[in-house]
Amino acid sequence: MAVDAYETANQAADWLRQQFGLGEVFGGIVLGSGWGPAREAWGTPLHEAATGDVPGFLAPIAPGHAGQILHYCWSGRDVLVLSGRTHYYEGHGAQPVVHGVRTLAALGARRIVLTNANGSFHPEWPLGQIVALTDHLNLSMVSPLVGARFVDLTDTYDPQLRARALALDPSLVTGVYAMFPGPYYETAAEAHMAVVMGADVVGMSTVLEAIAAREFDCKLLALSIVTAHEATGEAIDPDEVVAIAEASARRVGPLLRSILAED
Repeated sequence: MAVDAYETANQAADWLRQQFGLGEVFGGIVLGSGWGPAREAWGTPLHEAATGDVPGFLAPIAPGHAGQILHYCWSGRDVLVLSGRTHYYEGHGAQPVVHGVRTLAALGARRIVLTNANGSFHPEWPLGQIVALTDHLNLSMVSPLVGARFVDLTDTYDPQLRARALALDPSLVTGVYAMFPGPYYETAAEAHMAVVMGADVVGMSTVLEAIAAREFDCKLLALSIVTAHEATGEAIDPDEVVAIAEASARRVGPLLRSILAED
């Protein structure tokens, strides 16, 4: 299974090289729920393809995921944007979830930005607040790695990239992200458990991709938008989650570009 997954990533990379005329890709961005408007700051892509047309990729089904792969060139650097992701709760297992970052790695990318929407355990953080992740808790209890593939996650999220993001946008805060498998939202008791374990925010993505990316020594920045306040007794509306994320993502498009276009 593991060998096939890596070979499929190589096949996807070859397909994108041929269709987009790519050489070595410098980096990539995975746009999570509601992050699509960040593209407004980047102009027209050089190339684009429907995610489901690329070997090994599945068309996203979650709200706020466009299902496109976009090619940009920023400051002479080829960058791919995966506009949408596959989630573990879709029932396909871990390998399709991490196929995107494995494909980026197969194309040569060594700098990747992961984005998502979260529920926050900090009521003082307003909806729309962007959190730069410092660490994570894998409460899905799932790994994308099969066999004796040992990956050090001590500094999963690159401190230098995070420091650069904070310098570019001082309004960012930092925190630890806990991943539950979803698609249900956690109970009050589960939320309390996550807080006791050190979580600041919670969601249903990103962690498996981060593990897979670190296998290839990719440097990671992860940005997460607060779209709900957890353990307050308030109902969570998936459509409202996307709407809140879209409003904040629109303003940080230039930041994402700077992370990949400049050193």
